Amino acid sequence: MLDNIKKYVLLCIHNNYTKREEVRILNILTPKKFLQVGGAILLVVGILGYIGVIGPSADKSIFGNFWWFDNAENIAHTVLGIAGLVASAIFPASLQRSLVIVLGIMGIIVGVYNFGGSQLLGANLESPADLILHLVVGAWAIFAAFNKSGQKAPTESK
Repeated sequence: MLDNIKKYVLLCIHNNYTKREEVRILNILTPKKFLQVGGAILLVVGILGYIGVIGPSADKSIFGNFWWFDNAENIAHTVLGIAGLVASAIFPASLQRSLVIVLGIMGIIVGVYNFGGSQLLGANLESPADLILHLVVGAWAIFAAFNKSGQKAPTESK
């Protein structure tokens, strides 16, 4: 993935990239990219929650009471982040898509639940921060899973 980013930056600097290369490298609206990007973000969020940047309590979060991640959330984020990265590397595309659909549904369910509840399976859910986060991630997952234009990266033809 880092090689693709470096390639994209170099192509942009020299202004000789094609639209197909840009779409192939940057399209986060595919199940594989959702698992890669989302997994990396969740892993970082989990780690930052453990080390006192955004948790494990409100007084240790740079966002204070507005948004912090307790250890239940940090465990969930870390496990889901690692699982997403592993799934993006070893699962076939059809299984990646199915997993992303499940994750999207779960994200939306947690977001909707957060309208009325602030605790879920021992995790603290701040509202509106966690509510918005889960709804946005759920929508991203569902869109990535059903986005027909992004299912296959275009191939370069020269």
